[in-house]
Amino acid sequence: MMTWYTGDPTYDTVLTLSFGLVILVFIGAAFTKSPYGRFASDRWGINLSPRLGWLLMELPATLSFVFFYFQGRNRFEIVPLFFLFVWLMHYGNRGFVFPYLIRTPKGATASFSITIVVMGWLVTTLHGYLNAAFISDLGPHFTLDWFADPRFIFGISLYYGSFALNVHSDAIIRNLRSVEEVERGDKTYRIPRGGLFRFVTNPSYLTEITAFTGFAIATWSLGATFILLITIANLVPRAFQTHRWYKDEFPDYPSERRVLIPYIL
Repeated sequence: MMTWYTGDPTYDTVLTLSFGLVILVFIGAAFTKSPYGRFASDRWGINLSPRLGWLLMELPATLSFVFFYFQGRNRFEIVPLFFLFVWLMHYGNRGFVFPYLIRTPKGATASFSITIVVMGWLVTTLHGYLNAAFISDLGPHFTLDWFADPRFIFGISLYYGSFALNVHSDAIIRNLRSVEEVERGDKTYRIPRGGLFRFVTNPSYLTEITAFTGFAIATWSLGATFILLITIANLVPRAFQTHRWYKDEFPDYPSERRVLIPYIL
């Protein structure tokens, strides 16, 4: 069973407040479309290019984690170092590779609200702190024996499988428009096909959720549970909004596709 209190008053207070933030995010996401991508809006302030927007929003997750990780007493132990690698790989992809590969016309500034970036800073900074402090300092179970624990084996397998499928799903979306079409400013939307898109409208959201589920199990920490819950709170409402958008936009949209979970939801 995961332990709620670590004995560190600062960490425990921040963790408690962070779970309160999850509730606020869920309420906000349920009633408001996050203003980026196809749901971008001028009502939410300055709009940035999607590349810059994603980079700025995700950057604190890396900076916060690295800073707090190297404050920990166990920062050079094998298991914490392994999770440091996992973290840098994940946010290296999400914060740097993914934005770089986005196909967008040069100078585009209409699809990522600065409001989302600023709100994202709070979440990603908390995310980095809660996980780094626990992994490199407060977690009592990160000895070499942890590599043989069923929770670690199952969790990290789920994480890496989800990560691979997430990258594949992102590539399918990215390739819906050729480089030439993007450079011409073509904003035509198409129905994505192949991979997990055969089953659900939002495989990137599904695999992001399952990846963080795996990470929470592999670390057995409430800090990772926080980002899992806030990801669910943010992405599940958006998944329904996206599914509805596709059905309204395309009369021939595959009726057998579910919103998020194959054959179920």
